Amino acid sequence: MSSSPAVDSALLERIAALALAAIHREYPNHLLLLATSDDDLRPPRELTPAFYGCFDWHSAVHGHWTLARLARLHPDAAFAADARAALGRNLTDAALAAEHAFLVRPDRAGFERPYGLAWLLQLDAELHGWARDGEADAASWAGRLAPLSRLARERLATWLPRLLWPIRSGEHSQTAFALGLALDWARAERDDTFAALVTARAREFHLEDTDAPFEYEPSGHDFLSPALAEADLMRRVLAPSEFAMWLTAFLPDVTGAPATRWLTPVRSTDPADGKLAHLDGLNLSRAWMIEGIAAALPRAHPVRTPLERAAATHREAGLAALQGGEYAGTHWLGSFAAYLVTARGRTPH
Repeated sequence: MSSSPAVDSALLERIAALALAAIHREYPNHLLLLATSDDDLRPPRELTPAFYGCFDWHSAVHGHWTLARLARLHPDAAFAADARAALGRNLTDAALAAEHAFLVRPDRAGFERPYGLAWLLQLDAELHGWARDGEADAASWAGRLAPLSRLARERLATWLPRLLWPIRSGEHSQTAFALGLALDWARAERDDTFAALVTARAREFHLEDTDAPFEYEPSGHDFLSPALAEADLMRRVLAPSEFAMWLTAFLPDVTGAPATRWLTPVRSTDPADGKLAHLDGLNLSRAWMIEGIAAALPRAHPVRTPLERAAATHREAGLAALQGGEYAGTHWLGSFAAYLVTARGRTPH
């Protein structure tokens, strides 16, 4: 396949190193589960033997995605062999069968919904794309992951029609970011039924939104911008001309003082605090969201240039945080950096 946008090799090595350092690190671990008996209280490696590292289940999932993405795009890089070995060690028949048995229980219908389930679909899409490139191992891993991916799709498809309003948080519960990931998966895998559902719900949730209250952002624990994630979803859903009109109403002024403050990179005051470390990730997610929004606008649109400048400053600030050594951030920031530097949200594969 064609390579990703030009990225400094040292940066790619750093991103891969972060993922490799966490993917098999079991502790510390933040277990997210409803326990119904003593049997549910077991070590992470027994409960979810594929996605047990990286502090929590969703980070383990997108840690695997990171390694698959980087190894696929840069097969000759020094880290590629280690990435493939790490994927092969975890994505086994036995481990993924146990993951499915863990997740399929009816009392876990809300497990990792929507964030972790959406990332699982991204992993599935990456492995299928790699398989279509001719990679036999990726085809094998994708086949083993298939029952879990189908379950994730079913869980989201069951939930979305019941959801009366979007969830506009800046953390894992946010719907806009998850719907963007899910829609990209549906289009890559040609699941037209699911794509239509996600598109319809996005329009119902957001088409009439105007005057985004960006003065209220960020919240102290945000790693996603509610306003930018919504716009990044809608640029996937709307035709370019319709999106430009929608964005004009949604973000009527990006040059005034409130917007300037909002579009200024943030800083974590304590990268060792898991919640405060979220702000380092906010710079990364803002960068890719702003880039996607700007790229969807006509060149002459009045907000495109200010947005492009904001994206550049957020990219620089977000990537600088990768040099930190606190596990509260390093177990997941590499995935956000990989999503940004490989332009995953703006590529069809």
